[in-house]
Amino acid sequence: MKEFLKRSEGVWLFIHSPAAILAALVALLTFIGAAFAPWIASVNPYDLGSFSLFDGLLPPVWQEGANPKFLLGTDDQGRDMVSSILYGARLSLIIGLSAMVIATVLGVGLGLAAGYYGGRFDAVVMRIADIQLALPAILTALLIDGIARGVLPADMQQDLRIAVLTLAIALSLWVNFARTARASTFVQMQKEYVQAAIIMGQRPIRVMFVHILPNILGPLLVIMTVDLASAILLEATLSFLGIGLPADSPSLGTLIRIGMQFMLSGEWWILWIPTLFLVALVVSINILGDFLRDVFNPRLR
Repeated sequence: MKEFLKRSEGVWLFIHSPAAILAALVALLTFIGAAFAPWIASVNPYDLGSFSLFDGLLPPVWQEGANPKFLLGTDDQGRDMVSSILYGARLSLIIGLSAMVIATVLGVGLGLAAGYYGGRFDAVVMRIADIQLALPAILTALLIDGIARGVLPADMQQDLRIAVLTLAIALSLWVNFARTARASTFVQMQKEYVQAAIIMGQRPIRVMFVHILPNILGPLLVIMTVDLASAILLEATLSFLGIGLPADSPSLGTLIRIGMQFMLSGEWWILWIPTLFLVALVVSINILGDFLRDVFNPRLR
């Protein structure tokens, strides 16, 4: 075991990095809590029969007037804050992970093709990427969301809110994958093993995905981690602005938007507990992204 740790530089760095260990623990607990929310949460906060208005606005257990049944208190409807956060994290992570996967597939595919073929295709893809880079990701997501609202029939918009929001976030994040994959592909195209595969007559799709892609995964994994945090923040921002998910959808952004109504009324936990949870999740994912960057690029240490 000790010999394995010595040989595996990434594992050794992780064990000797308290920040990475803490970030991984926070992220892991969040993912587990979100995945098993229906079994971990005491109630389903969005089942109208599972809570009572008489339990509304109860403070966390460390404050006077609290009910030990509700560790982090309740909101104005009597919903348990712990259960609400678990269900909110579940939906936020589903949207974030789905958007990140779509952005990865789209961006890496376009980047590989642009780097491999070059020419006009490369020029077109990069000019589109440059145009999108001129706009903040949230504006791109707002634009795509607005177009979807105008195209979809009114009776379908509510049912497709999660799908539209996921697609809008994904289309605002693909550029980093495309630019990184393209630049890395240019480098790999000069390597002898790639030139040999081309000379042997292997199809371009095989050269790109069998010979080039496995050798450029390092920087792509870092971008995936960072963009996951960005996707979660984008969802929270859009839902906070009332453009993302509706009020009856338990995402973290929705919980924060609802909590804003009580910011000055004394029920601080309705706003600050979901906000701190979101901050802890995003910061932990970003720390893991920085750690992966250091692992794959020792010159940045």
